[in-house]
Amino acid sequence: MEINQVIQGCKSGDRKSQKILFDLFSGKMMAVCLRYAKHKMEAEDLLQDGFVKVFQNIVQYKFEGPFEQWVRKIMIHNAIKKYHKKSNKNELLVLDEIPETTVDGNGLNLLYYNELLLVIEELPDGYRMVFNLYAIEGYNHKEISELLGIEESTSRSQLVKARKVLQEKLLKREKVEI
Repeated sequence: MEINQVIQGCKSGDRKSQKILFDLFSGKMMAVCLRYAKHKMEAEDLLQDGFVKVFQNIVQYKFEGPFEQWVRKIMIHNAIKKYHKKSNKNELLVLDEIPETTVDGNGLNLLYYNELLLVIEELPDGYRMVFNLYAIEGYNHKEISELLGIEESTSRSQLVKARKVLQEKLLKREKVEI
């Protein structure tokens, strides 16, 4: 079944099409949600809520531009909305110990990616949101300031601080492994 047929099925409320769509995009969107969440359970909630919004709003998709990009944008906006609800904008920077993880041997790149995800998860919410939006999603500081309701200078400052914390944590991990 072609993606456009699946989308049309979802627009008409077909459950099988919704399942196919979820199966097609849930892996990639889970990766997006993991970057914005503090832990896996929170990411799973973001994914679930995000797909509910996808299915509720799919009638608005006009087949202009890549569908995956449209879904990703919904997931990101959903994560930002949850961030605003938490109201942790003024949280203190706390450097916790990194949780133990197991590696399943899927290759060196996956290992580095998973380690980076763990370190990003540890960032305070504000730092994590700005870092993800800027460094991974490609938003500029003006767009980030509008999305998060902060000043552009705050966005820049949080990005600098996020990078510094990430760098320190990655260097600390590197020293432990040597």
